[in-house]
Amino acid sequence: MMNIVSTTSDLMQEFKTGYTTLASPRSMFVSQVIGTIMGCVISPCVFWIFYKAFPDLGMESSEYPAPFASVYYSMAKLGVEGFSALPMDCLKLCYAFFSAAILINIIRDRCSWNETFVVYPTSDGNGNTIPFGFLFCH
Repeated sequence: MMNIVSTTSDLMQEFKTGYTTLASPRSMFVSQVIGTIMGCVISPCVFWIFYKAFPDLGMESSEYPAPFASVYYSMAKLGVEGFSALPMDCLKLCYAFFSAAILINIIRDRCSWNETFVVYPTSDGNGNTIPFGFLFCH
């Protein structure tokens, strides 16, 4: 999801740049699509090279420590190893927060007094990101 939002914001910025330089919106969009396709092919290849060459890349004890790399390393490890790489209760917390968001939305939609008493929940995936944040940063 983060990559989709990032690509969309890049496209909007390029439309603005294209407008100021009098470039065609079609050429801006096509170049964005080509760049996205190239990124989808090149990024996993580069990741796999680093994943195999440096198993502790970005960790504090590594030769190349990076402050924010541990978060991306955890996401990449999850993508490679699957749900078994998650902490023990992480999926249970994800299910609980997701269910709570659905329940709050149902209550908000069904009740006539919802504008006064029920807070409008954000629908940007907080139910999925909060458990990861708490469990990976310990």
